[in-house]
Amino acid sequence: MLATERAQEAAATLALLTGSERHDVAVVLGSGWVPAADLLGQATADFAVTDLPHFSPPAVEGHAGRVRSVDADGTRVLVFLGRTHLYEERGVDAVTHAVRTAAAAGCRAVVLTNGCGGLDASWRPGTPVLISDHINLTGTSPLHGAHFVDLTDLYSRRLRALCREIEPTLPEGVYAQFPGPMYETPAEIGMVRAIGGSLVGMSTALEAIVARSLAMEVLGLSLVTNLAAGMTGAPLNHEEVLAAGQAAATRMGELLAQVIRKV
Repeated sequence: MLATERAQEAAATLALLTGSERHDVAVVLGSGWVPAADLLGQATADFAVTDLPHFSPPAVEGHAGRVRSVDADGTRVLVFLGRTHLYEERGVDAVTHAVRTAAAAGCRAVVLTNGCGGLDASWRPGTPVLISDHINLTGTSPLHGAHFVDLTDLYSRRLRALCREIEPTLPEGVYAQFPGPMYETPAEIGMVRAIGGSLVGMSTALEAIVARSLAMEVLGLSLVTNLAAGMTGAPLNHEEVLAAGQAAATRMGELLAQVIRKV
């Protein structure tokens, strides 16, 4: 079965479970972001992601593995509380299945969030950063065949401007996706810095590429959960990522709630 067919099957089940024939905006909540979901609007349906065809249960702490349909003052929001990562070895189609399902469900825009390492020493843990561009260091593509997609303005200038209307001090950065699950070495962080990256993580870029291929408008928002490897001399761990995300959850939820109503 093709990836598009799996997405259409999941979207059909989604419509039955939510009672909504279509949704307007999708939100994918990354590590530590799950508490922000409660601030997005009135939940009208909430169920395990595995209730939808071709989705896998969560494999990472901090990813709830649930789907929520939210009414944000008339905007129908499809919220994925967690995601599948490339390092789970379920294949790149599993990584992008949520985005394809959202597009099949009618979503015109997607908000991709993540917890990440920051290369700017002024970005303390808990700092939100708009993604202006990305560098795909996974060594793979989420597209099939000779499907040529322009990524010149992948992360929507319009949506980034809407975010800055709400929070003018939001910085921007270039996100580099590694395959994971190991954290980057100090030498790899030096490489990212040399090629223009300022954020590092293990998600988002592949999902954004698929979203653009499906004509969706993309907003990327990273939450800096730690300074990148080698910057402080301290070891990195997943518990630190989750703690920083949870500490900033209210601020992030309020920001996303306002952005979604403007999209």
